[in-house]
Amino acid sequence: MAVELPEPIASYFDADKGQNAERIAACFTPTAVVKDEGHTYTGRDAIRRWKDEASAKYTYSSEPFSIANEDGRVIVSSHLTGDFPGSPIDLRYVFTLDGVQISELEIKL
Repeated sequence: MAVELPEPIASYFDADKGQNAERIAACFTPTAVVKDEGHTYTGRDAIRRWKDEASAKYTYSSEPFSIANEDGRVIVSSHLTGDFPGSPIDLRYVFTLDGVQISELEIKL
């Protein structure tokens, strides 16, 4: 089931399909923060390196299947499959938007 995502979030998932770290980093504000697997990445350069490393380590695909708004954040649930430990898995992507870009992303189980 396809879900309709706000443009900045749709751009993030589209760039992630191609595992394009440059395009992913461009979805974020210059001072954005990403929290994933117990680590925090601040700024576009750190976010680009985070995605480069994840893409080098694993091959995966992500299919968003639900969206909700909570306390000014957009929560997207997505089904991930790939060659990583624990695959397949459903993750929650908690986005905070700043206009047309993402200012914060936390990826949770």
